[in-house]
Amino acid sequence: MNRTEREAAVRRILDQTPPQVPADLYEDVLRRGGRMLRRRTAARRVLWLVLFAAAVAFTVWALTVRPWVEPPSQTTPPLSGW
Repeated sequence: MNRTEREAAVRRILDQTPPQVPADLYEDVLRRGGRMLRRRTAARRVLWLVLFAAAVAFTVWALTVRPWVEPPSQTTPPLSGW
C-alpha cells in the first residue's frame, strides 16, 4: 500500500458516520471516573500519612539512640586518682 492508497483509506474512514454510543455510557464513565479519583486521593493521603509517621519515628529514634555520639571506650581503664 503506497501513500496515496493510505490517504484514500483514511479519507474513507473519516467520511463515514461515527458509531453510535450507548446512552448510559456517559453515566458509567462519570461514576467510574469519580471512583478512580476518590481512590487516588485516598491512596495519596495514606502515602503522605505513612511518610510523615516514618519521619516522626526516625526523629524519635535518632533523638533517643543518638547514633552520631561516639560510644565510650571499653579498652582502657579510666584515669582516676593521679
